[in-house]
Order: sequence, then structure tokens, then C-alpha cells
Amino acid sequence: MNITNKTILVTGGGSGIGYEIAKLLKQQGNTVIIAGRNADKIKKAGEKLGITAIACDVTREADIEKLVTRIQQEYPTLSVLVNNAGVANLYKLGEQAGAFQKAKQEFEVNYFAPLLLTEKLLPVLSQQSEAAIVNITSNVTFHPLILLPTYSDAKAALHSHTVALRHTLGKDSSIKVFEVMPSLVDTEATKDMGGSNGMHPQVVAEALLKGMQTDQYEIYVGATAQQRADYFANPVEAIEKFNAGL
Repeated sequence: MNITNKTILVTGGGSGIGYEIAKLLKQQGNTVIIAGRNADKIKKAGEKLGITAIACDVTREADIEKLVTRIQQEYPTLSVLVNNAGVANLYKLGEQAGAFQKAKQEFEVNYFAPLLLTEKLLPVLSQQSEAAIVNITSNVTFHPLILLPTYSDAKAALHSHTVALRHTLGKDSSIKVFEVMPSLVDTEATKDMGGSNGMHPQVVAEALLKGMQTDQYEIYVGATAQQRADYFANPVEAIEKFNAGL
């Protein structure tokens, strides 16, 4: 699809992957809006990029309603939604792990928020001659990382939802549904999990752009493609390899 002269909303756009996506898409001649939970951070990011920034906590339905209303009123030509906002808790399952509360937070941000925002913005997207929904998931959609157990669950759920949405809308829909699955990325959120060994978030943004331009609906970035192939070849061995030393 053509990624020029589009109106694009990127959640989690204050830093990391979301920031780099917004930056690159603006350079392509698009009108980009970023949303983020931290009001100061999202404001500074918007000022630096020269784009509209909206404070929005995606775990709050009221915030999503306000965001959707503003988009409908000020950006009725919205044609691309990038669901990038995410959160991950680094821990192992077991006694006193607090898995329920951690999972609740991760599912609210990583699964329920993109589901709700997508549903609310579908009427706007469907009015455009060409539109797209982009969900940022992870390499853990195929096999869980034991240090990110419930994050893995949430991203796997979003992967399944993305596939279901793509097939529900169908090939004849003007709305295309993309999924970006990066391996380890060097961001603020991954500092405690060896993120400095990961790829720069710009790499993810560039892969997203190329994938959308070539209608590659599942976009594997970094080591994900090989990890996926390994998993389908031998699931048990692949999971053991993925979690080796942990």
C-alpha cells in the first residue's frame, strides 16, 4: 500500500519503537499523531518531531473515548492505526510471583487496549479508500520466554486477534491488517532484560514501512523469522533453545 499523505495514529509514541515509527512515517510525508500515557514525555516527543501529541492512558476507557472523539473531530481522514503501546513484567512464574496482577496489567495494555481502540476507530478507517491497522507484537507470540511469561501470553493473544481480524475483514476490505514481530529491541523498557544487546528501534520502524509498502502482512524483524521456523520444525527443541540459560 501507499504510505504517503496518510493520517496516522501511533500509540506508545513517546519513545522507543513508537517514536521511531512516528519519525519515519512523518518523513514519508504523512500527518502523524502520537499518543502516550506520560503527558510530559509525549508532549516533548511531539515537539521534537513537530507533530500532534495526545496524552492517553490506554488502560482507561475514558481516555480512549476522548482520544477517539478527538480523532473523529480533528482527523476524520485517519487511515492508519499503529497499536504500539506495551508493557512487560520481568519475572518467573511460581509461588508469590504475583502473576495475576502482572498479567492483568499486561493484558490491559498489550491486548485489551488495541482491541478496544481498533474497534472504536474502525468506522473512521472504513471511510478511507485505503487504510491499515498495524499491531506490534513480538517474537514471543510463537514461544513463551519464561522471564516474560504473562507478557508472552498477552502478545500471543494479540497475534491471534490480529489474524482473526485480518480474515474477518477479508481480502476485499479497504483496511489491511499488519503485524510486526520484532525480536529484542534496545529501548527504555528492555534495559533490565538485556535490551542493550538488541537492535535499534529504527530497524523495526524501517521494517514496518517496507512491509506495509509491499503488503507483507506478517513482518518479522531481527531473529524472529528464524525463531519461528525453528519452532514449527521442532517446537520442544525451539522453546528449550529460546529459554536456554534462564
